[in-house]
Amino acid sequence: MTKNKEMVMLLNVKGKVVVITGASSGIGEATSRLLAQHGAHVVIGARRVERLEELASSIRLQGGSVEYQPLDVTRLEQMQAIVEQAYTRYGRIDVIINNAGVMPLSPIEALKIDEWNHMIDVNIRGVLHGIAAGLPLMKQQGSGQFINIASIGAYAVSPTAAVYCATKYAVRAISEGLRQEVGGDIRVTLVSPGVTESELADTITDEGAKDLMREYRSISIPASAIAQSILYAINQPAGVDVNEIVVRPTASMA
Repeated sequence: MTKNKEMVMLLNVKGKVVVITGASSGIGEATSRLLAQHGAHVVIGARRVERLEELASSIRLQGGSVEYQPLDVTRLEQMQAIVEQAYTRYGRIDVIINNAGVMPLSPIEALKIDEWNHMIDVNIRGVLHGIAAGLPLMKQQGSGQFINIASIGAYAVSPTAAVYCATKYAVRAISEGLRQEVGGDIRVTLVSPGVTESELADTITDEGAKDLMREYRSISIPASAIAQSILYAINQPAGVDVNEIVVRPTASMA
């Protein structure tokens, strides 16, 4: 691709207003940096405010445009607040990246019900809250894009991951349903990472699941690889809707 073509392609993200949940680490952090680098106005949210402050400072030092706000995606009013902040600041919402997620794996027979409920709240309800907060504004302005982060667990179930995979299957179903309902002016993209370097596995409390995940994560890709996939989806012309992207390590067999 020539330099001129690259510059034209990047115009599709330059100036766009992008809300990113779960931005304090991993895929959310990498995506925030990359989109800001390419001229997007990123509005980032997460529960760890000190991480957001550090990330925002770093982006600004590199000349990027960023706003941040504490965010618990399980609370609809907080999701509405960050979307409203972005809309008030910039006058539009172009993209909402529903990235926040948790993965405390365990066998079903361990009956870690509180962890099941937490996954349901963050991984499913959090995505729905992002859609509920952004969809009316996108409908009003006649354009927009939702990018929902799922997992290869949205396509296949593995031991200790039944509930986690169920939440990601749900995100896949929600994304497809939303696409069919709003198709035309609003784009919907599902990004499903394979094993990616992140803090996601840090929430696992079950020792057996920890051991399995340690072996499983011996091959991984950097969070920046997923950020590049998100950039690709946003960069497409308005009439092109990239619906699903699955990104795995080249050496991955699952």
